[in-house]
Amino acid sequence: MRRATIAIFLLAVPAGAQTQRPDLAGIWNSATATPIERPASLKDRAFFTPEEAKAFEHQAAERNKDTPSGTASANVGTYNTFWREFGVHIVKTRRTSIIVDPPDGRLPPLTPAAAALKKQKQAALKNPQSPEDLGLQDQCLELSPAVPPMMPYSYNSNYQILQTADTVMIHVEMPHETRIVSLSRKEHAPAGVRFWLGDSIGHWEGNTLVVDTTNFNDAGGFYGDAGGMYGWDRNMHVVERFSLMDKDTLLYQFSVDDPTAFTKPWKGEYTMDRSTGPIYEYACHEGNYALPNLMKAFAADAQANAAR
Repeated sequence: MRRATIAIFLLAVPAGAQTQRPDLAGIWNSATATPIERPASLKDRAFFTPEEAKAFEHQAAERNKDTPSGTASANVGTYNTFWREFGVHIVKTRRTSIIVDPPDGRLPPLTPAAAALKKQKQAALKNPQSPEDLGLQDQCLELSPAVPPMMPYSYNSNYQILQTADTVMIHVEMPHETRIVSLSRKEHAPAGVRFWLGDSIGHWEGNTLVVDTTNFNDAGGFYGDAGGMYGWDRNMHVVERFSLMDKDTLLYQFSVDDPTAFTKPWKGEYTMDRSTGPIYEYACHEGNYALPNLMKAFAADAQANAAR
């Protein structure tokens, strides 16, 4: 039903309405071997040479190889690389990190208050006392690929863009989210209205789609809480820029200003490759039994503690 509604919506747009702007529509894959932060060994090197890029890609491929079959394991472990989607190539700009500012390619430090919250959340993650202590990812509430800025992940790194004259839809494979960018609104929602993915309004600057997002909710995510590298809170302000480098390459640039989370603003960019798709539905909570079972386990543990 949802796909049919989208198709009817697009057909209702007058012919030629989308031809005035670059057509960003399609499925785009963000998997890359380029790290979010620049490796310390590269110091002030913002770009690879072509030869260095090939060597770095080879090293990344070696690091991501599976453990040989038959090797004993002390625990159940995690997904092997069959399930992962580690990028095999660096970004087409040959940058040494996704973060481009600060110039050292490193994420700015958290503010003292955010660092304290990070420590508190990480302690709760290690020894959760209730379902609410679990990370946003474990609760299947949010994952970092969906929240702008949309950062590459280790799997399910696909985005589908649909575009009309006054709206851009960004469908995120994981965790099956859809962000609607209004090109007709000029003002954000009132400050009291908050969203998991923020409130996005956009406009065109030449051939570049510029998306401004504010109004995030209070959930926040600091270093691992939602499976990601970075953190955010209700005060985050993100500006994204989408432009075509060629018909099969999307350049994604962004800036983050969150004065209550980071000690200074930061910027990043990477390239996405066009994918043939399709995007399959991502069901985070495993046929609807994982989350109820988690809640039952916590309730049983609470009853056992009360009986002691």
